[in-house]
Amino acid sequence: MSRCLRRLAAAEDPPYGASARPMQALSQGSKTGRPAPYIVALATAGVRCGSKPSRRVFQPMPATRDQLFSTLADLKIETQTIDHPAVFTVAESEDVKIDLPGAHTKNLFLKDDKGALFLVVANTETRVDLKALSKRLGAGRFSFGKPELLMEALGVTPGAVTAFSAMNDTNNRVKIIFDEALMTEDTINCHPLENTATTNIARDDLLRFIRATGHEPRVMVLTQPEV
Repeated sequence: MSRCLRRLAAAEDPPYGASARPMQALSQGSKTGRPAPYIVALATAGVRCGSKPSRRVFQPMPATRDQLFSTLADLKIETQTIDHPAVFTVAESEDVKIDLPGAHTKNLFLKDDKGALFLVVANTETRVDLKALSKRLGAGRFSFGKPELLMEALGVTPGAVTAFSAMNDTNNRVKIIFDEALMTEDTINCHPLENTATTNIARDDLLRFIRATGHEPRVMVLTQPEV
């Protein structure tokens, strides 16, 4: 085994999710002359010789739909969910309205020029004025976050962006903004972390869920200000 891999194996802080202690992992690979799997993973991930393994190398897996429902059940929150073909746009989701009451949502994942991240959850009927919103928030100029950043921050793919993805933002990087017009509805429809289903949830329960994830939602006017 190379000196580099031996140093990695001897590190005091094993990578996130490793169950074996470093030296135990080393001994597990000694019979074959090959390092244990997670040491190979460290080397493959680009950890340099002599460096201490970092937990940031290993990203936790995003929550699944079932894990979301389990969390909602733990919070005593009742929901109704229907499955449907994958939808990627507001127009494609129009057919779902026949099956579920309440407001449907559009979700904007935004990044300002200072690097701050925002998830804007709006009624599909609301025309969001991004310039006015950035001024109200004291943020920089908005642009849409790239798919890679979306997955990193919220653990979802384009088309599946949802208020429920706040549960994946364990580092509280993303500020959650709700449309004031959306908050006039008794129930709200959101994707349950995937765009092949829609979940109906009471407005107050959705806000309670967001707070349970460690975020404090802000309710704001998203339309262009009146002149």
